[in-house]
Amino acid sequence: MANNTLAEWEGKEYDYNPKSGDWYWALGIIAIAGIIASILFGNYLLAVLIVVATAALALHAAKEPSVHRFRLIETGILIGDEFHPFERMLSFSVLEDVEGELPSIISIKTMSWLSPHLIIPLNDVDEDLVYTYFLQHVDEDEHHHSFSDLVAAWLGF
Repeated sequence: MANNTLAEWEGKEYDYNPKSGDWYWALGIIAIAGIIASILFGNYLLAVLIVVATAALALHAAKEPSVHRFRLIETGILIGDEFHPFERMLSFSVLEDVEGELPSIISIKTMSWLSPHLIIPLNDVDEDLVYTYFLQHVDEDEHHHSFSDLVAAWLGF
């Protein structure tokens, strides 16, 4: 693996939207309603699943995003210490914010089943350099938001 760094930058894992107390109350009320309905129908496993999912969702909502270090090198991209080679990438697309308030992001679809879709913010980096280098190594394709992306946005994540 070549270590020649072409570009290096940092970015947050996701945009953090602090949740109000009302958001947590709504989450709790919906969870309690689901748990009661599950118990009334005798589906105790679903009730346990709702408790675990609610706790996980509440913990994730309260957590502030970590900052990652990105490095574009000759053979791929490094996210922290995790290497993603170009030959394992299926396609990419650079997405820009229409209002210009948020930094552009690069969306990468990979062959990896652990991380099949990478979203990387392009703040404080030469976007043209990153785009041109990716274009030389990976096919460009139009990427759309997945159903889980839309649900996460609707929930405020």
